[in-house]
Amino acid sequence: MALAFCGDEGNSTAYNVDHGVLNNGCFVDALNVVPHVFLLFITFPILFIGWGSQSSKVHIHHSTWLHFPGHNLRWILTFILLFVLVCEIAEGIVSDGVSESRHLHLYMPAGMAFLAAITSVVYYHNIETSNFPKLLIALLFYWTLAFITKTIKFVKFCDNDVGFSQLRFCLTGLLVILYGMLLAVEINVIRVRRYVFFKSPKEVKPPEDLQDLGVRFLQPFVNLLSKGTYWWMNTFIKTAHKKPIDLKTIGKLPIAMRALTNYIHLNEAFEAQKNKRSSLPQGSGSIWRALCCAFGRPLLLSSTFRILADLLGFAGPLCISGIVHNCIFETLGFSFPKMRDI
Repeated sequence: MALAFCGDEGNSTAYNVDHGVLNNGCFVDALNVVPHVFLLFITFPILFIGWGSQSSKVHIHHSTWLHFPGHNLRWILTFILLFVLVCEIAEGIVSDGVSESRHLHLYMPAGMAFLAAITSVVYYHNIETSNFPKLLIALLFYWTLAFITKTIKFVKFCDNDVGFSQLRFCLTGLLVILYGMLLAVEINVIRVRRYVFFKSPKEVKPPEDLQDLGVRFLQPFVNLLSKGTYWWMNTFIKTAHKKPIDLKTIGKLPIAMRALTNYIHLNEAFEAQKNKRSSLPQGSGSIWRALCCAFGRPLLLSSTFRILADLLGFAGPLCISGIVHNCIFETLGFSFPKMRDI
């Protein structure tokens, strides 16, 4: 079967632009490849040179020492973007399977976008590590171009009466939203850090904890992916496998996580509660209110994740029950009660 970006059928009209270039779906898909190729060509030389590994102006023993505004939101949006792009690749491959020739434009732009999304977050991490935000201007142009080209494709779908009944329409709409949100995050970094278009950029100094060689607990300072997977602990775990560890190897906690700091926060919250409710009787309720005021967000997050972890613990047994019931007993012709019926 012949390979062609727009297909290779004998009577194909894929290359016909009599009604305008933007009214040809294949050329619109080719236009969507441009931003991703731009990002790959711009960022790969910088990544290969290794600019972000260590800045010449920053001498620090840790790999990550600050977060730009919208750090966590950027990582979350990137994870969602990668998932949607995988769905778009799968949809394109399935759609291409019913044609006489290979239509690369159905899934090649999504594949390039997937590579570009991974490159963008690696590139961002290196820039964040080196604290050289001026290089983020490349991502600003990329998100802008990706948002414009994907919007053009979405508008052309609407003009040709492609609605919500088509999966590619829904995926394109989601990608427009995601690229728009990532563009907004990038603009917010410019607004806060003022690294371009402003006369006085905002200088950010590294946290005191990371300048202390004795601090080894890096959870508050690493990126969201490393936080979720505890990737930053790999060095510590490898050391523990080789030899017994001691308190010196474990190191000190960051200032914000020490008992004295937490006591000060709790005491301030408790005194504020006493001043606000001086006329009310004091009791255990005041302690709980002070705890919620001082540590409400961490408590809420930890409780939510604990509940989700407990609920997901039921997924494994239910999946095993379904696999055993459908793949084994039904194949042999036996009936076996499902777990929910027991």
